[in-house]
Amino acid sequence: MEMEGRRREVVVSSLQFACSDDISTNVATAERFVSLSLLVREAHAKGANIVLIQELFEGFYFCQAQREDFFQRAKPYKNHPTISRMQNLAKELGVVIPVSFFEEANNAHYNSIAIIDADGTDLGIYRKSHIPDGPGYQEKFYFNPGDTGFKVFQTKFAKIGVAICWDQWFPEAARAMVLQGAEILFYPTAIGSEPQDQGLDSRDHWRRVMQGHAGANVVPLVASNRIGKEIIETEHGPSQITFYGTSFIAGPTGEIVAEADDKSEAVLVAQFDLEKIKSKRQSWGVFRDRRPDLYKVLLTMDGNL
Repeated sequence: MEMEGRRREVVVSSLQFACSDDISTNVATAERFVSLSLLVREAHAKGANIVLIQELFEGFYFCQAQREDFFQRAKPYKNHPTISRMQNLAKELGVVIPVSFFEEANNAHYNSIAIIDADGTDLGIYRKSHIPDGPGYQEKFYFNPGDTGFKVFQTKFAKIGVAICWDQWFPEAARAMVLQGAEILFYPTAIGSEPQDQGLDSRDHWRRVMQGHAGANVVPLVASNRIGKEIIETEHGPSQITFYGTSFIAGPTGEIVAEADDKSEAVLVAQFDLEKIKSKRQSWGVFRDRRPDLYKVLLTMDGNL
C-alpha cells in the first residue's frame, strides 16, 4: 500500500530541431540564438523547470569529416558566448539549462556540457567520456576523452545526471550517476543515419537502451536529438547524415511518456513526482541488493581479473 506523503514535482522538457550552419557572422549567431530561445520559452510556457537542448546545437554535426578548420569552432569554457547567453535566459525564465559546446582547453579539446541553474549560476561542466570513431561519427579526431568522470549536479529542482550521446550506450555511466544521487538522467544527442550503410537504422535500439537505463535505475530519463539532413564536405567528397530525431522522455520503469517523430520540431514536456519515484526506487530493492564486491570484472577490458 502506498502511503500519502509530501510531493516534489518537476517538469522536464526535451527540445528537437534542425540545426543551421551559418556561423560566419555575429548576426547569424544572434539570429540562431533568438530561434533557440523561442523554443526554450515555449518549454517554459508549458511549465518546464529543466530544459534539455540537443548535443552540439550551435551548428552542424561537424564530426562527419576530419578537417583541421573545424577546430576553429572550439571555444574556451570561461566566458563562452553561448553559455553566457544561456545563463541570462535561464535566470530570466527561472529554468535549468544544460548547454552543450565544443570546448578548447589549452591544447586539449572536449565535447562538453555546462549545467546552468535556474538563477543563471554555472554549476560546472561534464566532459564526454566515451568518444566514438566510425564513418560519419569521427569524434576521436576532435575530442579528447573526458576527464571529469560521471557527475551529478544539484539544481534548484532536482539532482541531475547529464551524459552525452555515445555515453548513452553504456549502462555503467547511468548507474554511476544514479549511485551519486541523480534523480533524473539527461542525454543530449546527435545521431541519425549511417553514411556507409543507408539501410542501417539504429533509432529503436537507441531508444530501448536508454529506456533500459531508466527502468534499471528507477529514474526518469530525458533524451534530445536533432532532425534534418546535414551535408559536410570531407576529404573524400560530401558526407550526409539524416538525423532521426525521435527525442523522448521516459518514466522510471522505462515507459515512454512523451515522444517526438523523426522529422518535426518539437518541445516535449513531462511531469514527475520525485518523492513518489524515490519511494518506489527504495522499495524496489535494486540498490539495496547490489553486490559491488562481485563487480570487479567491470574494471577490466577483457573480463579477466
